[in-house]
Amino acid sequence: MAMPLRQTIRVASYLFEQKMVRRREKFPLIVELEPLFACNLKCEGCGKIQHPAGVLKQRMPVAQAVGAVLESGAPMVSIAGGEPLMHPQIDEIVRQLVAKKKFVFLCTNALLLRKKIDKFTPSPYFAFTVHIDGMRERHDESVAKEGTFDEAVAAIKEAQRRGFRVTTNSTFFNTDTPQTIIEVMNFLNDDLKVDEMMLSPAYAYEKAPDQEHFLGVSQTRELFKKAFDHGNRRKWRLNHSPLFLDFLEGKADFPCTAWAIPNYSLFGWQRPCYLMADGYVPTYKDLIEKTDWDKYGRGKDARCDNCMAHCGYEPTAVLATMGSLKESIRAARETVASNRAK
Repeated sequence: MAMPLRQTIRVASYLFEQKMVRRREKFPLIVELEPLFACNLKCEGCGKIQHPAGVLKQRMPVAQAVGAVLESGAPMVSIAGGEPLMHPQIDEIVRQLVAKKKFVFLCTNALLLRKKIDKFTPSPYFAFTVHIDGMRERHDESVAKEGTFDEAVAAIKEAQRRGFRVTTNSTFFNTDTPQTIIEVMNFLNDDLKVDEMMLSPAYAYEKAPDQEHFLGVSQTRELFKKAFDHGNRRKWRLNHSPLFLDFLEGKADFPCTAWAIPNYSLFGWQRPCYLMADGYVPTYKDLIEKTDWDKYGRGKDARCDNCMAHCGYEPTAVLATMGSLKESIRAARETVASNRAK
């Protein structure tokens, strides 16, 4: 796990306070903030751009975006969309959240990154998270636009040159093989030397244009088990808990805790998660108290049966790590090792 030590300590302290001091059963770990749905790409696996034209023109006010995060109390924020760099005040949203010492990850396809980069300031509380879904051919095919991979790589190098932390997020489909995963992870880890990498099996997003290439549970486990072989897990600077990686390759299983990575968008707090829209509420408190969480999850809702997404299962793995001295020591060792390798 490649999370910086500052962030590791902050998150661990937050978790201890929520579980041991406040005795809270449900609380947010990271907020998925969507200040817009518009995007400059039409990825086959995304359903966000399927909203009506009027919705795609909307931009969330800065005060609303920042206020939602503060109301939740989460220590981390992932700003997505849509393409957040299309928001005219995205730099101000980031600035205010960083000023509150929230760890902010701005998720982007990087097409606008070099053009907009002067609006941002490097900070240990801020990182650009660039979507890289494979090497050149596979990535460009997944986002339906040639040249996107090369631009993303150029933008990553420019951000690194300017002193920004850069992480990546990669989604894999049933058209991927262990080798395609290994190739892109090695490239990001060894050639581009990004700070951290995230990976996830594609979820069968209801409104996504392509419904044929999502992974099932057994396919996911087999794919990642083979990709993680030969010590790759220990070599790659993956921004995941060891138990979540165990989960991906079938060595562990967990219930979903979608309430820990809630989604806040133009419509409000989405329930139960950013992948399923069963209604919206105005506050995080309402999300927790007015959602029937017991009816969601594998074996309870058919839409959940093939989901192994980070938003549902990473927080479960994190909480399981915190509850085990053995797993806490394991995670700490991997964090120290990853930071030494940078």
